[in-house]
Amino acid sequence: MSEERLVYINGELVPKEEAKVSVFDHGFLYGDGVFEGIRVYDGRVFKLDEHVDRLYDSARAIMLEIPMSKEEMKEAIIETVRANGLRDAYIRVVVSRGEGDLGLDPEKCPEPNVVIIVEPMDPLYGDLYERGIRVITSSIRRIPPESLDPKIKSCNYLNNILAKIQANLAGVEEAIMLDHEGYVAEGTGDNIFVVENGEVFTPPDDTVLRGITRQTVMEICEELGIPVREKRITLGELYSADEVFLTGTAAEVAPVREVDGRKIGDECPGPVTRKIMKRFRELTETEGVPVFED
Repeated sequence: MSEERLVYINGELVPKEEAKVSVFDHGFLYGDGVFEGIRVYDGRVFKLDEHVDRLYDSARAIMLEIPMSKEEMKEAIIETVRANGLRDAYIRVVVSRGEGDLGLDPEKCPEPNVVIIVEPMDPLYGDLYERGIRVITSSIRRIPPESLDPKIKSCNYLNNILAKIQANLAGVEEAIMLDHEGYVAEGTGDNIFVVENGEVFTPPDDTVLRGITRQTVMEICEELGIPVREKRITLGELYSADEVFLTGTAAEVAPVREVDGRKIGDECPGPVTRKIMKRFRELTETEGVPVFED
């Protein structure tokens, strides 16, 4: 098992301390690139196909040609995890436009950079999964789809970061962003669900990132016979919900106990959220692409 952390850069595994790209890379200069966050649970890469598909969809949308096939990308991801000897980890795959000049023109960047980072990861919200996190609503609105399609998981996350700064200043774990019409959109790095009278709702995916964990949770609801559907959610509906939870690759399924100082529901996690959390844990323990030959 490797003790030295290795990073994949354009076909090579190099020591973490030597993993570098040019300061003229348009990913650094302009956030011009796409990325994915993927989890490894007990030696299995969870939802690998779905994450790679989304990576390539995002790249296609910004006319970024990834210089390898999807199968080659999957193998590179698995090999990087294997080389680092980690059975539980977080994977960050980044494809940037590559080195160019100081101008905006992407045609000046002849070769994209492909980077795969694998690091150990503790639960994002620590011990709060059993008592819930606190969130605020941010004054920073989610970029509207007519400006930038939220389905593109780009390297430019300044919109989300500004909202996260507000959460930090408020001393809470996360911020919820509203869309350009004032409806609930998503967190800075996670999708949001509300539960009302045993039914689960989540904002439609035309104004939010189409989360892999979001889709998994919707499938879990259908499997468990829990009604689930997309709908516009107002701030008032968020405040009065029986249960609220966030979902994401890093966040997994995180119950919310407080929104803007308002207590959510009678208990946290609530009964529906607990069922979903339990089933999600079971899936991560049994599904995924194996990395090691056990």
